[in-house]
Amino acid sequence: MSWKTEGIRVTSPVQWRQYDGLVSVLWEAESQAGASGYYLADDPRIMFFFNDVSSNVQISNEDGDLARSSRPMARAVYIPAGMPLWTGSRRKHSFSHLNLHLHRDRVLRYLAPSVGTSAAQAALRRPVELQDVAAIDALAKLLAEEIKNPSRHAVYAESLIGSIVAGLLDIPAESEERAGGRLTQGQMNKLLSHIDGAGDYRMSVADMAGIVGLSESWFASVFKQTTGHTPLQWLLSKRIELAKGLLAESDLTVASIAAQLGFSDQAHFTKVFRQIVGETPAAWRRLQSFRQA
Repeated sequence: MSWKTEGIRVTSPVQWRQYDGLVSVLWEAESQAGASGYYLADDPRIMFFFNDVSSNVQISNEDGDLARSSRPMARAVYIPAGMPLWTGSRRKHSFSHLNLHLHRDRVLRYLAPSVGTSAAQAALRRPVELQDVAAIDALAKLLAEEIKNPSRHAVYAESLIGSIVAGLLDIPAESEERAGGRLTQGQMNKLLSHIDGAGDYRMSVADMAGIVGLSESWFASVFKQTTGHTPLQWLLSKRIELAKGLLAESDLTVASIAAQLGFSDQAHFTKVFRQIVGETPAAWRRLQSFRQA
């Protein structure tokens, strides 16, 4: 593995254990504001953070250009073999994380008997980032304890790692495969109900996927097959439909409607509305008033 860091200091002795095709490393460290890191490995790996660092750490896979293409570091990240990763720290913070270095053939031997070689290979090629890690968190803590104080046969730690891999990798469930790559009506209803109930019209694809219990990449694929639109296109269209209702049925100003529906400002709302509807919000509202007169 190739890696380089600046402004990151290890605060406790690194603890690690080697198993059959698997290496587990437990880190305790402190990062300064402006600290940076670069990582590239020939084998796939998993990073699991025991504390939430999403507000402190930004990551990118594109030439280290954190200003242009960064996103928050999730609690659990699967990085396929050969995928570079750059990190940057916004402020000083301490963190504790588990690194799992996985030999590709070892993971294939574990997954293929259950999901098939093709599905296992495809899952190994897809990066995954999860912020909601409740189930994996329990497994990671058990593994960390075994790394610190080994007391059982290696098969115990290996089984924990296998469960973490199976829980994190993007492996479609059998029910998803049987659905023919489409969301069920129940899943669409659940998504609509949540969005309408919460009034959250700026959800990310990961947020939407989490509501219906699917991985982000699988959700994005089947959502487009179901609706003909990407999740963000669909959500934007829904926001515009809600905007049309507010324009026609309320006395709210265009600026107020833009703010209520999560647009950055009135100009952005007007631009998007005109692209989709063909008129500015004000012109569309006047037209509706004329038709109702």
